[in-house]
Amino acid sequence: MKTIKIAGVPEHFNLPWHLCIENGEFEAHDIDLKWTDVPEGTGKLCQMLRNGETDIAVILTEGIIKDIVSGNPSKIVQVYVQSPLIWGIHVSAASNYKTLSDLKGTKAAISRIGSGSQLMAYVNAHSQGWKTENLQFEIVNTIDGAVEALTAGTADYFMWERFMTKPLVDKGIFRRIADCPTPWPCFVIAVRNELLETQPEIIKTVLEIINQTTEEFKDIPSIDKTLSSRYNQKIEDIQEWLALTEWSQKTLDDKTLNNVQNQLLELSIIDKKGTFADIAQI
Repeated sequence: MKTIKIAGVPEHFNLPWHLCIENGEFEAHDIDLKWTDVPEGTGKLCQMLRNGETDIAVILTEGIIKDIVSGNPSKIVQVYVQSPLIWGIHVSAASNYKTLSDLKGTKAAISRIGSGSQLMAYVNAHSQGWKTENLQFEIVNTIDGAVEALTAGTADYFMWERFMTKPLVDKGIFRRIADCPTPWPCFVIAVRNELLETQPEIIKTVLEIINQTTEEFKDIPSIDKTLSSRYNQKIEDIQEWLALTEWSQKTLDDKTLNNVQNQLLELSIIDKKGTFADIAQI
């Protein structure tokens, strides 16, 4: 049995992995796939890939591209979710901010430097015509940290996946004032180069197993009820999310990579572009 470490956010996108593990699908191929939930998100996942705490990460596209360009010894082996991630832009329910334009010049809560919440704050600011160099950030680590920061007023707004944050909106803790979808497929699967070089067949098998599950995921009986109970979501929210979400079984293409890198370059998040061979497994 070969042990492989995998990590990702504790969100509904990753239920296919848990189902495969629980059903013994990896074990049937002599693979002990050990999953770690990482509520801190992309910045922490990049760090885990760099220091060998995980072999595989299910990670935001823009975050891992930025980190590979900055020297992370990993490659993107496949797109995992083809549809955009819909980032909700949230404020404290008690705040005076009512519209997106009210947030110009205010401070964004982010999970950590290099996280999706930080990168998307740049994307949002750029789309609103704000000067990105004027952005201010408060590091809050997790969604619980964001609740504390927005409630205490140490940060003014927080960008996080809309559906995972909706229970906080329903409880009257946050108020969502706008959405900001990613202009690219949202999640990819990244693997440390060391593993790609030494265990290519195992990675191939892992991808074949997860791809079969994601291809049939929406057809699993009562999957909406399973998602709703596991992730504490209202059934109607899960059904809307399922309708908007498309998984992928394909490799990253050159056009998508160029689009992401061009935007990151324009926002000064990266200072140079990496080659396709540097970033993605061909």
